[in-house]
Amino acid sequence: MSIWKGAAYTSEWDTRARHMSFHSDCSMNARSARFNMADESLAVASASFIVICRLLKQKRRRQRRRWTSQLYMKREIGINSTLLLNDLSEEGTGHFKNFTRMSQDDFNFLLNAIITKIMRRDTVFRKAVSVEERLAVTLRFLATGDSYTSLQYLFRISKQLISQIIPEVCQALIECLIDHVKLPASEDEWKNVAQKFEDIWNFPHCVGAIDGKHVVLQAPIKSGSDFHNYKSFFSIVLMALVDADYNFMFVDIGCQGRISDGGVFQNCQLYKKIANNALNLPTSSPLIGRTVAIPFIFLGDAAFPLSQHIMKPYAGQHPKESPERIFNYRLSRARRVVENAFGIASSVFRVLRKPMLLEPEKAQLIVMTVVCLHNFLRRSQTSRNIYIRHLVVWIVKSMETQYSALGELIIRKYHHHFYQ
Repeated sequence: MSIWKGAAYTSEWDTRARHMSFHSDCSMNARSARFNMADESLAVASASFIVICRLLKQKRRRQRRRWTSQLYMKREIGINSTLLLNDLSEEGTGHFKNFTRMSQDDFNFLLNAIITKIMRRDTVFRKAVSVEERLAVTLRFLATGDSYTSLQYLFRISKQLISQIIPEVCQALIECLIDHVKLPASEDEWKNVAQKFEDIWNFPHCVGAIDGKHVVLQAPIKSGSDFHNYKSFFSIVLMALVDADYNFMFVDIGCQGRISDGGVFQNCQLYKKIANNALNLPTSSPLIGRTVAIPFIFLGDAAFPLSQHIMKPYAGQHPKESPERIFNYRLSRARRVVENAFGIASSVFRVLRKPMLLEPEKAQLIVMTVVCLHNFLRRSQTSRNIYIRHLVVWIVKSMETQYSALGELIIRKYHHHFYQ
């Protein structure tokens, strides 16, 4: 029995040992499988990370190599606004004039006049924007008032570069055309201005019409209410003196919009020259059929001060056929040339009709460029037909005003002359 028991025990222990060995082998195989799967996942993750890093590195390298947009690079290979201008000029249907607001002859004249001021040299990295494109983008901005962002897609020039080009070209145009905006220097020149007012508008001894225009701006940074006018928008004031043919003889640009026309006028150089008799105006002389000498005068609306050389309409309502009403009609009829000049300039250069997204200093540069181009094109034989006279009906608003004694006397002489 003992031997049998020993054999039985031995057999039982062998069986247990075999079971333990089997379970141990299975556990080791499972752990080995898990380790192999973890190694494979780690290897896949590492490989994916390496691939992603390489792709990102290649992408960064490609972005660094392209230092300008493909849109702008096409301009350098010939797809630019110069071809557009050539196509417009070849059409012969007025498209060039509509695009630039002037004839091709005047465009070329201005280009030759400012070419040395706006030309830039090519570099090893890129070609410079041509002088034709620089002038064209500036004229298109003045003609439409479009944003720099809009213009960059038309001309394939970045808006950052356009913001540099337009002020440079405007400054060059002002330097070239500034002689077109000047006051008469002699008595004979003043008399020629007065003769045109009498011939065209039937108002003798008038040497100019004065008024102001608000040019709309986006609210300037940290300006408070300085540029906020009575019409509830932000603006700078264009104060102008205009002759009988809608030409600007004097302008003062940049005064804050909150100041009235009368206040702007009293702070400008023209008022000081009038007050100091520094304009070399002709000596006083009688009107036709009269004996009392009358000075040569400027015409303004009710906002301007009445003086020896500045006439304004009578305040209030007056009966029909009365001397006061006739005088107001004749004065308003002659004075409207300044409002017409503003309207003509705004209809051709529509940058004056839209809020300028510019600083006040740059807006002054834009407005002065428009004034110079207005006078230049009105005197041009090929572009003058852009400017068509517009008839404006004026209603004299009633306002309580203070008259100077001398100004009242001169007004009486005028309305007696008109009433005869």
